[in-house]
Amino acid sequence: MKKSSIILLLLALALTGCHEGPSAIKLPSLIGDNMVLQQKSTIKIWGKAAADKKISVTTSWKAGGQTVSGKDGKWVVPVQTPEAGGPYTVTISTKDTSINIGNVLIGEVWFCSGQSNMEMPVAGWPPSDTIMYSARTIANASLPEIRLFNLQRKVAAEPTDECTGKWEVCSPATVAQFSATAFFFGRKLNSDLKIPVGLIESAWGGTPAESWMSARALENAGEFVSDIKGIRESVPILAEYQAWLDGHKQVVLTGRDDQWKNLDFNDGNVPDPGFDDSKWSVMSLPGLFEASIGDFDGAIWFRRQVEIPESMAGKDLVLSLGPIDDMDRTYFNGKLVGSNEMTGVWQLERNYEISRDIVKPGSNVIAVRVIDNQGGGGIYGKPGSIYLSVKGSPALKAGLDGEWKYQPVAELIGNKFYGFDLAANEFSGRKRPKTIGPNTATTLYNAMVYPAVNYTVKGAIWYQGEANVGRADQYSKIFPLMISNWRDSWQIKDFPFYFVQIAPYEYSGVDSTESAFLREAQEKALDLPNTGMAVTLDIATVMNIHPPFKKEVGERLANLALSKNYGKDVKTQGPVFKSIAIEGKIARISFDNIEGRLVAKSGKLSEFEVAGPDGKYVKAEAKLVNNEVWVTSAKIQKPVSVRYCWRNGSTASLFNSIGLPALQFRTK
Repeated sequence: MKKSSIILLLLALALTGCHEGPSAIKLPSLIGDNMVLQQKSTIKIWGKAAADKKISVTTSWKAGGQTVSGKDGKWVVPVQTPEAGGPYTVTISTKDTSINIGNVLIGEVWFCSGQSNMEMPVAGWPPSDTIMYSARTIANASLPEIRLFNLQRKVAAEPTDECTGKWEVCSPATVAQFSATAFFFGRKLNSDLKIPVGLIESAWGGTPAESWMSARALENAGEFVSDIKGIRESVPILAEYQAWLDGHKQVVLTGRDDQWKNLDFNDGNVPDPGFDDSKWSVMSLPGLFEASIGDFDGAIWFRRQVEIPESMAGKDLVLSLGPIDDMDRTYFNGKLVGSNEMTGVWQLERNYEISRDIVKPGSNVIAVRVIDNQGGGGIYGKPGSIYLSVKGSPALKAGLDGEWKYQPVAELIGNKFYGFDLAANEFSGRKRPKTIGPNTATTLYNAMVYPAVNYTVKGAIWYQGEANVGRADQYSKIFPLMISNWRDSWQIKDFPFYFVQIAPYEYSGVDSTESAFLREAQEKALDLPNTGMAVTLDIATVMNIHPPFKKEVGERLANLALSKNYGKDVKTQGPVFKSIAIEGKIARISFDNIEGRLVAKSGKLSEFEVAGPDGKYVKAEAKLVNNEVWVTSAKIQKPVSVRYCWRNGSTASLFNSIGLPALQFRTK
């Protein structure tokens, strides 16, 4: 290159730099490669940039727009989308920057939210919580027209603009840890409609409805007002604490199946018998550690010295710890003797064999690192569940209940661990603020709903309610408000909202009734327009709160959408109570939605109860007569009311002719 050309080039670059600096465009996680945009809509492309920058959006379907970033750097460009199709590209550009987004599809987008039964992935949480058809489903999940966005768990005291996650093409590798309910819902829509489907999973196990609602919605309803006031007051304190955490070593979870295994918090010397734990605090086990340290998710070390009696010396031992919530690495005299480092093992009894080679006469040291990824955590079994015994002679044992040394080594917030210096006793040495968590009102709306409200969706599906059992009256008020709250937040009037009625589960006992009242509260939300409910009375596992039948659940939700929003002739509901007529000792119950005839499962009806004038219900005999259910009891001479499936453990016995279960009911 000639010298004059080099001078001109350098001059041009200098002038460009003086004229306008970098635009610093930043896009939210939801706007990226592989995304699905809602068809035939005015969608939004948004982000941040330097202030007062001209932003242009162009698309390969010949639509776009321009705007100027505000003083705060925020910008939004409305863009019209065509009918379903693709792949397309979207380009966001300024004078000095251009970002190309590829492999974009146009189709139907659904927001999929709730607690653990929505969060439960296609791979399940084995060994206790599994999904029917899991292996086959994963193997056959190469479905490029389905796109998955797993919005990572996070809490926030105030509404936040950004979330963590990325759009992925549905494949065996990407679907395994994605919501099973959401996937089966989306797969059926894609199969029946022959158009792309985008699924945004935003779920967190064990969380109540109020966590998913905005502060304004709850305050206007007069609910959780004092809690919300406390959250607002805590914002600067929490910000200071977060800033302190940000100065620590961080370990980011990968999202892979093995993300919990062999995590390193610079704590490799803790299991050594000579490790100095003299400044550690003491906790009584078994028990949840929240009782001692407050709300906390993360990793905690427990240590205990144990004297081996003469009767156990020189023998192979078994260390029994009971169940641990959620995961553990367990050491004896510095040697790893067992671990369970995967989700879904929180109910698993830990029994680890210890070779006589590492058992010393006299004092020995047990060290257990427990990781709790949500809710309560710890070595929490029944009294007497922690002990050492001689292998093959369980009667020869030494109890280990009581005082254990403990120290948190890393706090888990969202998908990131923040490590503490154990030698400095950092966690114990710093006063923690009263923390917010996933069960705190508004925190999940702020961090896991609000960041998505700019992203145009067709509607939402919801599987939640178990965490609100026992508060049915309140739920009947706040659940419809939550639906309206979301519709207002997305500014999409009456968008479709389909939800799952909670399945039978033992809760406080199979014959108690608190879950029936919660199901009744859920049903009241059907008074809102464009809602629907998938009944699960027939697909439950009464002793496990996580039924494996997510395919049936997802497809029932999909049928609601196909029927109500996509013009398909699909039946979506089982028999619904219509009326009661009393004739002597017989209560005759008639139903809508029988689809030709009523059907008794296995030829016999059960779970019917009848009450007389005193209102006390007793078990009743029920039979089908002329497409009615006739209910009687030798104990009730003058029946007044009837109820069906009104116990925690009640499962369906009444169906219509197309195999859908009747809704629970009580006559009034």
